[in-house]
Amino acid sequence: MVDLCIRHRTTYDYRVPVTLWPHRLMMRPRESHELRLVDHALEVSPDASIGWAQDVLGNTVATATFAAMIDRLVVDSVATVRLDAAAWPVFAIAASATSYPFRYADEEWLDLGPFTVPQHDDPDGRLGRWARGFVRSDPTDTLSLLKDLAAGVSSAIAYETRDEEGTWPPGETLDRGSGSCRDLATLLIEAARRLGFGARAVSGYLHDPVGDGAAAAMTPRASASTTHAWAEIYLPGAGWVTFDPTNRNIGGANLIPVAVARDIRQAVPVAGTFGGPADALVAMTVEVVVREEPVVSPSRAGAG
Repeated sequence: MVDLCIRHRTTYDYRVPVTLWPHRLMMRPRESHELRLVDHALEVSPDASIGWAQDVLGNTVATATFAAMIDRLVVDSVATVRLDAAAWPVFAIAASATSYPFRYADEEWLDLGPFTVPQHDDPDGRLGRWARGFVRSDPTDTLSLLKDLAAGVSSAIAYETRDEEGTWPPGETLDRGSGSCRDLATLLIEAARRLGFGARAVSGYLHDPVGDGAAAAMTPRASASTTHAWAEIYLPGAGWVTFDPTNRNIGGANLIPVAVARDIRQAVPVAGTFGGPADALVAMTVEVVVREEPVVSPSRAGAG
């Protein structure tokens, strides 16, 4: 168990005052049995009217509406969460799904719906053939297949930091042999869907602890932190299982989810447009800091 404070600040600078149309903000961590949201504050400068809602997938979305023209926009999100995800999870996969291929129950298939449908074209079937290359036998162990598939993405694609917006189609990622975390996640998701699995994209934050040992564990410390993207694949009994091909990890340890989506392009933290010259935007900066906080034992809380 670890308590984390996440600060995510996005700044846009314009060379002339512009009119901001409503902006969609997805920055509030998503709670689960592994993550509890302790506190969250969202500040927007200049002042904006903030409306809150949940989208069709239960993600929390804020909409910021602006009244005046501006030459700088700052969106600042600060959240405190308690993360209790196992480093080495055991997945209770239903007996009906331990061997691949298997068939989802009719109710599961209906609910999974678009999460089973590829979002990128594969006109020559290349991605499908690449994915099927990880099926070692018929039948084969389901979890081993998915681990091999995720490891295959990690081995085939070198990670690179890419600041420009957008996600490459899986075929382009394979051709380039490199990509950002969102490119790797998209490749894994599309490959899994072509094998018949329900898969979805997740956006959020990566906590990468610095240091180890007892002394490090007792001291709050900053970490190398960033926005991040990964995949979840649905397995009956186990539910949505996390696969992070960028870091070759399985399970939610050190991952703080904010939004799930059919396509990672639907889970951009800050999205909106402006009215003004096309070249008005001169700079956009993103700062993310994830810092550990000391965990207070319930038995000692309030003791004096």
